[in-house]
Amino acid sequence: MSNPENAQEAMLGNEPATEQATAEAAPAPNVDTIPSVEEQFKALELKAAEHYDAWLRAKAEGENIRRRAQDDISKAHKFAVEKFAGELLAVKDSLEAALAVQEQTVDSFKSGVELTLKQLVSAFEKNALNEVNPVGEKFDPHKHQAIGMVDSEQEANTVVTVLQKGYTIAERTLRPALVMVAKGK
Repeated sequence: MSNPENAQEAMLGNEPATEQATAEAAPAPNVDTIPSVEEQFKALELKAAEHYDAWLRAKAEGENIRRRAQDDISKAHKFAVEKFAGELLAVKDSLEAALAVQEQTVDSFKSGVELTLKQLVSAFEKNALNEVNPVGEKFDPHKHQAIGMVDSEQEANTVVTVLQKGYTIAERTLRPALVMVAKGK
């Protein structure tokens, strides 16, 4: 068809071809598509299942973390002395080597014992095991154990003699020093 024919048809009221084209081009009327109750229920069930699954996984992860922490604590208690024991092995080896020597002189024996004592003191220092030798200090019942009291020129309640040295480990008393305390003037 040509342009004049289209114009003529439009004047005559013959518009069926244009109406069909317009109807085909126009979208269908807007229909609200609200999901049915069953569809909504299914969607909510899926969401609830996802949340339940996530909760179970979080709970399992929490249990795994708790169990690993308990294992770590158990191992820490079990092997806490490992470093110190390793240091003492060198001291034991030195003592065994000293006993293995067939012919010893007093001087060689004494020097061997002195070297072994140095190894032991070094092991103590590396592991925060400190000696308490409180001669002249005030008596402290948390660090000292009094065996008796003696007359002395020192101030009352001061340590006069140490019978057995005490030891602390990381500022905690491991063994109190056995001491004699001054009575006072």
